[in-house]
Amino acid sequence: MQQTTESKHAGRREWIGLYVLSIACLIYSMDLSVLFLAMPAIVADLDPTAAELLWINDIYGFMVAGFLVTMGTLGDRIGRRRVLLVGAFAFGIASALAAFSTTAQQLIAARALLGIAGATVAPSTLSLIVNLFENEGERNRAIGVWGTAFALGGLVGPLIGGLLLQYFHWGSVFLINIPVMLGLLIAGPLLLPEYKNAEGARIDLLSVIFSLAAVLPFIYGLKHMAAYGFEADQAVALAIGFAFGFAFISRQKKLTHPLIDLQLFKIPAFTASLAVNLAGVFFIFGIFLFQNLFLQLVTGLSAFEAAIWSIPSSLIFTVMSFQAHRFTNRLGPSRTVILGLLVNAVGTAAMGLAAYHQSAVGILAASMVIAVGFVPVILTTTGLIVGTAPPERAGSASAISETSAEFGGALGVALLGSIGTFIYRSTMAGADLSGLTPQQVETASSTLASAVEMVKSFGEIQPAWLDLARSGFSLGFAACCLLATVSLLALAAIARRIYATAHVDDNLPSGH
Repeated sequence: MQQTTESKHAGRREWIGLYVLSIACLIYSMDLSVLFLAMPAIVADLDPTAAELLWINDIYGFMVAGFLVTMGTLGDRIGRRRVLLVGAFAFGIASALAAFSTTAQQLIAARALLGIAGATVAPSTLSLIVNLFENEGERNRAIGVWGTAFALGGLVGPLIGGLLLQYFHWGSVFLINIPVMLGLLIAGPLLLPEYKNAEGARIDLLSVIFSLAAVLPFIYGLKHMAAYGFEADQAVALAIGFAFGFAFISRQKKLTHPLIDLQLFKIPAFTASLAVNLAGVFFIFGIFLFQNLFLQLVTGLSAFEAAIWSIPSSLIFTVMSFQAHRFTNRLGPSRTVILGLLVNAVGTAAMGLAAYHQSAVGILAASMVIAVGFVPVILTTTGLIVGTAPPERAGSASAISETSAEFGGALGVALLGSIGTFIYRSTMAGADLSGLTPQQVETASSTLASAVEMVKSFGEIQPAWLDLARSGFSLGFAACCLLATVSLLALAAIARRIYATAHVDDNLPSGH
């Protein structure tokens, strides 16, 4: 169905509904990072093993990634508002279970349930925005607010966690979810429209199993590769993910009502936007991981000081999230995406130079340029992804978008991190590490983080090889920025061609 800028304008009810959805998104996003500062207290209270501690951290993100597609399609079939409200109820219950966990195993189980419930939030909220806002300009603005909520959730999670931990038990970081979800349960039926595909069939359970068996091992393999380097068990996990992914796609081709409509990928604007979205997240996650490590390990800032240094770029992210719709409405979606990619490329090139010269001020300035380019790209491509899909498949399209972002982030951290580690180790191969024990040589040569931690035990002595270690890390950082710059420029050229073929500017995001 063709929608134009003459579509019905949203009223107060729709905008209030948007802010209710955005607060729910903020909580969902915040739970990905809120535990960062709570871990010492959890370790002291629950005494988890190293493996249990890892699962407490990771299980939420794994379950979100695994269930996004299922929950998005379920919303299309039985009702997006219904799935969102059921998920909000489950999120509140799981939050209480997590807050009052007395063992590490209970906390892992509660975090897993939180992840499943959280997977209802992202696709449901985004697809409901499509229903709330018919006018294209208003929809772009609404997606900007929605994107801001996600960004703020990741930023304020550690801050809120730190504030609560200053005065309360670690379980308080979960209890703050409950009043928000209760508010969503009360306001949702009053403010949010219901939408479902009247012709939708029952969900194919075997497709659900295949999708979980594809996504969960793949995300697991990527995240553990980023954390520990390439090992055999991660290769097995990736292989399992690929195998089940192939089985999943094969099954979708045979079903009358597939879990994912593969016909969506035949829409040029949908596929191009998904690729740009994934690539954008790929580079931003990888490069900002390097940035945070650089500020602490090369510049010598504490974690809190590094967070303070990151505030200016975080503010740019927030402001641009609110203002990105103006660029899209004025320039059109394809020109916004292409221009944003070019600005992003300039930012990554500047960050590469700053990293090579070990300039913290240069890193800060470059991160602000990247924010200016990145936010309009991500929000505009998100609008194109859900807008070019048929209305009855908006939930599924939203879930594909979010799953793609999960993959992009994990892949970026894993691959760019591996490149940086390779360059660091190559640099350290020429270092004079005489005087160190074989174990200390291995520690110093593995990562800069382990090298800096080891040097702390030396007291005031700063070995000469530490400067070389920092140079090796900075060189790896710069190389990844160079790769990002070249890739983003190539992506801009490819996107320009595809969007021109699809006539995206004449047929705005919701046209199909």
